[in-house]
Amino acid sequence: MNNLQDIATQVRRDIVRMVHAVQSGHPGGSLGCTDYFTALYFNVMKHNPAFNMDGVGEDLFFLSNGHISPVFYSVLARSGYFPLNELSTFRKINSRVQGHPTTHEHLPGIRIASGSLGQGMSVALGAALAKKLNNDSNIVYSLHGDGEMDEGQNWEAIMFAGHKKVDNLISTIDRNGQQIDGTTANVMSLGDLGHKFEAFGWEVIELSKGNDMDEIVKTLNQAKSLTSKGKPIVIIMKTVMGKGVDFMEGKHEWHGIAPSDEQLKKALAQLPETLGDY
Repeated sequence: MNNLQDIATQVRRDIVRMVHAVQSGHPGGSLGCTDYFTALYFNVMKHNPAFNMDGVGEDLFFLSNGHISPVFYSVLARSGYFPLNELSTFRKINSRVQGHPTTHEHLPGIRIASGSLGQGMSVALGAALAKKLNNDSNIVYSLHGDGEMDEGQNWEAIMFAGHKKVDNLISTIDRNGQQIDGTTANVMSLGDLGHKFEAFGWEVIELSKGNDMDEIVKTLNQAKSLTSKGKPIVIIMKTVMGKGVDFMEGKHEWHGIAPSDEQLKKALAQLPETLGDY
């Protein structure tokens, strides 16, 4: 997994540099989910950087918590979807690389506009059902924040997926325990999230080490082996917000603030350049 680790380290460098450059963005969740994105795009998912919007004959991914766009953009660029130097335009006027992913910018790899929390599950379900109707055996993946589970639309979609036995869907919940106003336990306790999904008819996988590359790859492959068995699949993935930058780790304040010049230097010192900066 050394190559995947190198990619993840470089992606983390991209994230902090992108957010610092415009003093705007969401580094915490992006850093926490870097290992997941790296494993998914560089090891597990069948996808094509040539990018066809209909996605026939390939796996699809939908990012529901669209505010963690920095990690998504970095992984897409480093996967070959668009030029790496375009990351330098993050959140700038007329850029295709906006703060939240949008489709009208026609950025390859982006299939939905996201950031209005709670909607991604519904979209992923629609795509998964379309694949079934088209006899396309590929898988649909989606990622959601745990704070995002406060949104009621999720639970309508979760109930629908279990009822319709949408068993070509693998959804992952980033269970970092943090959201914009504090811990999820204080803002809106989610209780036993796995048991709730089970009650709605889902197959549940608990991933306690969501920042361990070996464990992530193993878990995603386990989830793939459970598709086509009559149940949608959810991975409850415990991560550390801000992972990789010690002063950001586990702190909800880094949900949506940018590092200062001095903080950027400290962060980059902890993240050695592995594949070359953009």
